[in-house]
Amino acid sequence: ATTMDKLTLAANHYKRSIFEVIENIEKIDLKINKGTQTKLKNFTNMIKSFQIMASNKNAFEVAEAVAKKTGLVQELKKDGTPEGIARIENVEELLNGIQDFVDGQQELADADGSLGEFLEDVALMTDLDQETPDEDRVALMTIHLAKGLEFPYVYIVGLEEDLFPSGMSMNTRSELEEERRLFYVALTRAEKQAYLTYVQSRFRWGKLIDAEPSRFIEEIDDEYLDYMVPQDDYKYKPLIDRDIFGEIDKSKLRQNKPKKGTPPPAHKPTEDELRKLRRLRPADASTPTKADIPLQLEAGQLVEHMRFGKGKVLSIEGVGQDKKAEIDFETGGMKKLLLRFAKLKILS
Repeated sequence: ATTMDKLTLAANHYKRSIFEVIENIEKIDLKINKGTQTKLKNFTNMIKSFQIMASNKNAFEVAEAVAKKTGLVQELKKDGTPEGIARIENVEELLNGIQDFVDGQQELADADGSLGEFLEDVALMTDLDQETPDEDRVALMTIHLAKGLEFPYVYIVGLEEDLFPSGMSMNTRSELEEERRLFYVALTRAEKQAYLTYVQSRFRWGKLIDAEPSRFIEEIDDEYLDYMVPQDDYKYKPLIDRDIFGEIDKSKLRQNKPKKGTPPPAHKPTEDELRKLRRLRPADASTPTKADIPLQLEAGQLVEHMRFGKGKVLSIEGVGQDKKAEIDFETGGMKKLLLRFAKLKILS
């Protein structure tokens, strides 16, 4: 506090920012000892290095460097309270969101996925969210916030080891029991049915890692579980008139809805099904996927994009890997997409 007071007074006296005062601290006699001066200079050097990174690196690379070099995450880990753990999870989700944004920007011919672009996108998204009309929607909330509430259908997502239960709760038996009680709270919010889901791989701190099903799932008696096996090629299918996992083999699901107040009839999965549920094998890297097949577009076609909505192709230019399409989207506006990265669905 004393150092900050001296820096503030000097900044006011010289009509400069505190940052500029620190940059020239050796030229100003502020009665600050050499050790503190060194720490202040190291801070300004660190910020300058981030500025250089921001000019030639993408948003995720900059954000990850900031999280590591500032010691932010290490400092938050010292706080073992639920609030401290929530802060770490927030930082992790922020990094995941930035990585997702950078991947999406690869499609745009005039985008570089920079930190500036990310901040602009977040600002625009926030304004859009505030104007969303009041209508029926899914209630997304934390389990703590759901205490005392009930819903006909509840979806508990992210049931994976190190996520739920949290990796921060593995130190003692009491911490693990608290996570188990929290899972019980989530499960008993459902009046009719609860869906428990997990993934085979997940972005953690911006990197794709293998995931393992939560121990809490295995602790439930099979009598109360009805397994739902998604298709291998399932991805981003619309939920209307489909099961929550898209079109799947109905023989793996119950055929008749249970009466209210009774548990659903058990479906005893085969060993192969269980193995598939617990660890789906990754696709053979040598097998071509839809993303590897070049998109054949023509001007005038109608297309759909997960992020920008429906649109009309206005023109195609370039050849080979540099081929790009200019598309007028209903919600995303005019965009120029690189076809080798574009995640488009041709409507007509």
